[in-house]
Amino acid sequence: MKKLSILGSTGSIGTQTIDILPSIDAEVVALTTNRNIKLLEEQARMLHPKLVAAYDMEAARALKIALADTSIEVLGGREGLLAAATLQEADVVVTAVVGMVGLLPTLAAIDAGKDIALANKETLVCGGQLVMARAKEKGVAILPVDSEHSAIFQCVQARQGNALSKIILTASGGPFFHYSIEQLKTATRQKALQHPNWSMGAKITIDSASMVNKGLELIEAMWLYDMPPEDIEIVVHRESIVHSLIEFCDGAVLAQLGVPDMRLPIQYALTYPARVPCKIPRLSLADVGKMTFFTPDTWAMPVLDLARRAGAQRGNAGAILNGANEAAVARFLADEIGFLEIGERITQAMERVPFLQNPSLEDILESDRLAREVASR
Repeated sequence: MKKLSILGSTGSIGTQTIDILPSIDAEVVALTTNRNIKLLEEQARMLHPKLVAAYDMEAARALKIALADTSIEVLGGREGLLAAATLQEADVVVTAVVGMVGLLPTLAAIDAGKDIALANKETLVCGGQLVMARAKEKGVAILPVDSEHSAIFQCVQARQGNALSKIILTASGGPFFHYSIEQLKTATRQKALQHPNWSMGAKITIDSASMVNKGLELIEAMWLYDMPPEDIEIVVHRESIVHSLIEFCDGAVLAQLGVPDMRLPIQYALTYPARVPCKIPRLSLADVGKMTFFTPDTWAMPVLDLARRAGAQRGNAGAILNGANEAAVARFLADEIGFLEIGERITQAMERVPFLQNPSLEDILESDRLAREVASR
C-alpha cells in the first residue's frame, strides 16, 4: 500500500486524487490547503491522515480549533507545507499546489527520499536544473500528472532505448481561439475562465486562455525528457482527445488518447508501472467523429516565443517568466489589468530582471520576487 501526502488537497487535482483512492491501493497520511479549511476538515475526517496543514496562518488556527476533537496534527504556514512534504510515513508526495509555492516542498520531499507525483509545473519551470539533479542524486522518481506530460510519459514506454526526435504538445486553444487582437482587448475575466474542455482552477484556466500554460509545459517537457526547446512543437487540438505525441527518427509518431479527464493521468502516476481500472468514461472515436489540429494563433506566439527563449537560456529565466505571469494573472483576475497585458508584463520582467546562468535556490527565489515586482507595477 502506497502512503500519500497530498499538497493542495482541496484544489482541482487534489480533490480528483482523493476521488480515485477507491481504485488504487493507497492511504493518505497528510493533506494541505491554502485556506479552504472547510473542505480540508471534511477530507481529514473522511481519510484520517496523521497531519494536515493550511498555508494561510489564520486558516491554520481556525482548522486547529475545528479538528480539536481528533488526534490529527494541525500545522500552518511554510513549516506545515514542508512537514507534510517530508512526513516520514509518506512514500509519494502529490504536489498539487498552484504556483511557485510548490518548489520548496518538492525539493524537501526529494531530499527526504519521497517519489513525486508532479502536478505543479512551476517547480520545473523555475527550478528544473536543481530539481532534476537532486532527484537523480537521491534516486527518486518524478512521475508527471499533467495530462500532456503523462501522455508523453506513457508513449515513451515504447521507446526501448531509441532517442526521440520530437515532442508534440497539444493545446486546446482555450476560449479565445481564433480571436482577433481587437477582440482580446476587451476579453473579460468571466470569458477567460470558460475553458472549453477541462475543469481546472482559476489560475491555470487563465494560463490556458493566454497560452502561457503551454509555454510552461514546453519548459517542463524540456527537463522531464531532456529535450531542447526547438524539438518541442505545440499544436492546437480543440477536442482535447489526443493529449500529446512523440516522434522517432524514422518518422513514426505515437500518441496517447483519452477523454479529457484528469483522473487517468493522476491514477497512472500513482500506480505506475501497473494499470488498474479507472472510473472515467471510455473513449469512443465514433462519437468523437473528427479531430482537428491547428498552429497556435498569431497573438499567442510572442508568449510562446518567450517560453522557448527562457527554456533555451535556462538559468533563472524560467523563474522570471513564471513569477511575472503569476503576478500578472492575479492582477487580471482582480480586474485590474486587461487580458493582453499579461503577456506585456511578462515581456517587461524578462527584459528588466537580471539573467543568471547558474542560479542558486536563493537566486531563483529572488528572481521570482523581482519578476513579481515588475509585473505588479
